[in-house]
Amino acid sequence: QVQLVESGGGLVQAGGSLRLSCAPSGRTFSDYVMGWFRQAPGTEREFVAAINWSSSSTIYASSVKGRFTISRDNAKNTGYLQMNSLKPEDTAVYYCAARSSSRPGYEPSKFDYWGQGTQVTVSS
Repeated sequence: QVQLVESGGGLVQAGGSLRLSCAPSGRTFSDYVMGWFRQAPGTEREFVAAINWSSSSTIYASSVKGRFTISRDNAKNTGYLQMNSLKPEDTAVYYCAARSSSRPGYEPSKFDYWGQGTQVTVSS
């Protein structure tokens, strides 16, 4: 069973930056698509970004495009989400997730493995 562990969340002022990390335990996930999702109180979990196994393809939600960068280092078995120019509306619990490369789509239901989440709070 793969467990994903996120780290790097915290409190930051608007305009600041944070980098989230995601590392699996139990197996490597170099052949999986890795994604980041977020969920604010009272809202549904929403897609933020995803990256394929070779890092040759990335996709972003329109709300974060140009501010967030997803990356991965398969040698370190770690994924990252660099978040710049943070806004108060980015405040949420951020989740790392992984799915098989053979399964299409970026809905939360398409992802098999999830982390416990890390809180990101952006103050105005």
